[in-house]
Amino acid sequence: MLNCAYINLSLSFRMFEKIIMIKSSNLSAFLLILLVTLFSSFPSFATHMIGGDITYRCIDKNKFEITITLYQDCLNGEPQAILEDNPAFYAIYTAGANSTFVKGGSQPYSIQQTVSPNFSNECINNPPNTCLQKEVFIFTETLAPSTTGYYIVYQRCCRNASINNIVNPGNTGVTYMAKIPPFNSGECPNNSAIFKTMPPQIICVNNPFSYDFSATDADADSLTYELCAAYPGGAPTDPKPMPIDIPPPPYSPVTYMPPYNSATPVLGVPPLSIDLHTGILSGTPTSIGRFVVTVCAKEWRNGELINTLSRDVQFVITNCSKAVIADIPELPDEPNTYKIECKGYTVKFQNNSTGGFSYYWDFGVPGANSTEFEPTYTYPDTGVYEVKLVVNQGTTCPDSITRLVKIYPEFNAGYTWSGKLCPDEPIQFIDTSEATFPPVVSWHWDFDDGTFSDLQNPIHTYPSPGGAKEVVLIAKTRLGCVDTAKKTFPLTYFNLFAGNDTIIVKGYPFSLNGSGAQYFLWQPPDYLSDNTIPDPVTSFPDVGYYTYILNGSSEQGCMASDTVNIRVVNEGTIFVPSAFSPNNDGLNDFLEVVTIGYPIIKTFQIFNRFGQMVYSSTNSNKPKWDGKFNGKTADTGVYYWMIKLLDIHGKEVEQKGDVTLLK
Repeated sequence: MLNCAYINLSLSFRMFEKIIMIKSSNLSAFLLILLVTLFSSFPSFATHMIGGDITYRCIDKNKFEITITLYQDCLNGEPQAILEDNPAFYAIYTAGANSTFVKGGSQPYSIQQTVSPNFSNECINNPPNTCLQKEVFIFTETLAPSTTGYYIVYQRCCRNASINNIVNPGNTGVTYMAKIPPFNSGECPNNSAIFKTMPPQIICVNNPFSYDFSATDADADSLTYELCAAYPGGAPTDPKPMPIDIPPPPYSPVTYMPPYNSATPVLGVPPLSIDLHTGILSGTPTSIGRFVVTVCAKEWRNGELINTLSRDVQFVITNCSKAVIADIPELPDEPNTYKIECKGYTVKFQNNSTGGFSYYWDFGVPGANSTEFEPTYTYPDTGVYEVKLVVNQGTTCPDSITRLVKIYPEFNAGYTWSGKLCPDEPIQFIDTSEATFPPVVSWHWDFDDGTFSDLQNPIHTYPSPGGAKEVVLIAKTRLGCVDTAKKTFPLTYFNLFAGNDTIIVKGYPFSLNGSGAQYFLWQPPDYLSDNTIPDPVTSFPDVGYYTYILNGSSEQGCMASDTVNIRVVNEGTIFVPSAFSPNNDGLNDFLEVVTIGYPIIKTFQIFNRFGQMVYSSTNSNKPKWDGKFNGKTADTGVYYWMIKLLDIHGKEVEQKGDVTLLK
């Protein structure tokens, strides 16, 4: 008791020093602050703050009614700290570049109530415990005309310690602020925007979430919405700062726990986002926990931002196990739309609901309904219809969902083409799609060769060798009608080939080997038996390099050309690699012999360093050693080879060499 009295007495002297520094007109307010502080206990820094905001309205020229709303965690928050939120301390500063303290005060609450969780479906198997208390402080202030305007500021520590998306939430306070724009004598400058309702405290993970976070504005100012930063205020050492201790704006935002930030306060697919103009907050959260979400409603007048209404809220995202879920599928690119029917008037409905035993469908036409699980309905005319499915209607655990059905017959995608149907020739594709409700606004072509186009009438060139293709066109109208046209495109297969480049021995019989065309023409015709056939016999007079161009055409008129290079040498050549690595990596795994000008290889033998033969091939024109000896990979080292061949004149030739086996 003595220690506590000493602390309170010391605090009273500190407060008294501040009191004598302020204007006498504010003395009574600070005396009230002093009395409240002297008779309060000291867990006021304990965690309990969930959110809040500040609003105001002009009630008589320069007289303002100001409302501070606080939201407190009455389940996990410290009860004594919640008690000590009353009264609320506030400060008023001039706006502008260098804010100065104008006045401050305190106000007991006018309203205290527990807020409903506002959870839309109470029939879940595991509802989490939540408790949200709201305290509303309403007071009036008269402010002199100002060329800069005023800031109204409230600060308190600390936030709910179980918050997941900010760093050290249990030691982080809150700051709420509103701005009164500049005004002259005798005029009301502004009435702040006011959020319509409180969002639900409980949100189900992995379930689509949508909430109207819009506000109203008595002055009909334009409003835009965005997710914005939360701000700290107060500290565990000074949890409820006196008005003169509340620092002036601007303030630094709280530190968010990565990967969270002010624009992504909740992880989701799609992520949580707010519509700039409507204030609709939506997304599908994927993380369980408690998250601070701050929404700003910005007031614009004549293109100028005059005030920002911000509100912190706490989302409790839980793994809900709903007993009943009504579900009609949704088109991926048309929000809240089940079906866009563009071929007729009949719609077959799909029911993905769970936990149901009875179903009631309202097709959006007076008197048209069904109790079937998946009914079929024929609409009387074109139009947009709102379909509603109620699961377990009239029971204690119903659920319902609405989707749109859009009837816009008739739409048929189609196309034709023009041009030479050959590889390497440009072909013009022409869209012929027809819609009763035009225009067609998008096209997606799949040319069946790994390439695509989004042009209406693309030009496409197929590479050789061509061949029939299945070309697909997906077209879409402005109303969302989608249709697919699929045709087999009769592209000619045409693959002209002049043969592989080669080396031959002078005097060795050799023929060119063209293929892939109906008609052939070799150029130049020199040293060829007939330059109009695919395989003319050659007769080269001397060694050197010879190049031939093969021009070919198909029966359909497709044309192409290819080139072959021939090197003529005086005598045959043997190619044996100096090393190979039989390690099954697909590179140099075999020792292969390549010969030019030798029609027959009589023998090819390989010996290890002890003279032991490890490989032998007889009468083979393509000997190849895989590096194995007696079924196992031979040892690393140098091996010796010997080869015997017959040249084009029947003379035997023998050569020797060595090769290194690597691993």
